[in-house]
Amino acid sequence: MSEHCSHEISRRHFLTTTAIGSVALLMGGFGKAFAFSAPTVTPDEALKQLKEGNARFVSGNAKHPDLTKDRLADTAKNGQHPFATIIGCSDSRVPVEEIFDQGIGDIFTIRVAGNVVHTDEIGSSEYGAGHLGTPLIVVMGHTKCGAVTAVAKSDKVGGSIPKLVETIAPAVARSKAKGLTGDALIADAIIENVRESISLLLKNSEEISHLVHEGKVKVVPALYNIETGKVDWL
Repeated sequence: MSEHCSHEISRRHFLTTTAIGSVALLMGGFGKAFAFSAPTVTPDEALKQLKEGNARFVSGNAKHPDLTKDRLADTAKNGQHPFATIIGCSDSRVPVEEIFDQGIGDIFTIRVAGNVVHTDEIGSSEYGAGHLGTPLIVVMGHTKCGAVTAVAKSDKVGGSIPKLVETIAPAVARSKAKGLTGDALIADAIIENVRESISLLLKNSEEISHLVHEGKVKVVPALYNIETGKVDWL
C-alpha cells in the first residue's frame, strides 16, 4: 500500500471516529438537557399564582417581581424553573409576563399570532411541561384578536399567513353554526379558537396527554381582555 493511501485511510478513520464521538457527546448532552423535571408546585398552585398576579395587575398594584440583577444572575447560573407554560398571541397588547405580574424565569412563554397550535407550539409546550416541569399549560386568547377577525371576515392574506391561521377556520365555522354574525361572531370564535388550540395540543402530543392523564399537568383555557387587563378563565 502506498504512503498516500495509508495516509488517506488514517485521515478517514480519524474523521469517522471524531464524528462518532461528537454525535455521542451531543446525544449525551441532549439526553441530560431533556431529562424529566418534576414540578415544584401543583397545577392548582400554579393557577393560583397566575390569578393573584393578574389581580395585582388589574388593580394597579403590580409587584414586578423577579426583575432584579440578582434574579438574572440566579437564572443564568442555576437555569430556569418556570411554574407555568403559556401559549398566547403575538399581539403587542398582550405582554404575558406583565399581565400576570411575573418576572424573569417565572413563565415559559410561547407567543404566535392567533395563539394557534402547530408543531412548533406543541414541541415548545412539551419542552415546558415535560422537561422544565411546568405543571400548568394555559392557552390564552384575547379580545379583538386580529387573526381570528381576519378568518371570520374572510380577509385576503398572503405569504405564509393562510397556512398559519388555517386551524382557526374550524373555530369560526362552529361559531357561525350558532347563527352568530358581526362582533358576536368574532367574540365567540376567539373563544372557540382557544378550545381548538387545546384540542390540537392534546390530540397531537402524546407526552402532554400522558402528563394530563396522570394528573401532573393541567391545561386551562383563558381569555384576556385588552381593554380591562383582566384574564377570564373559561
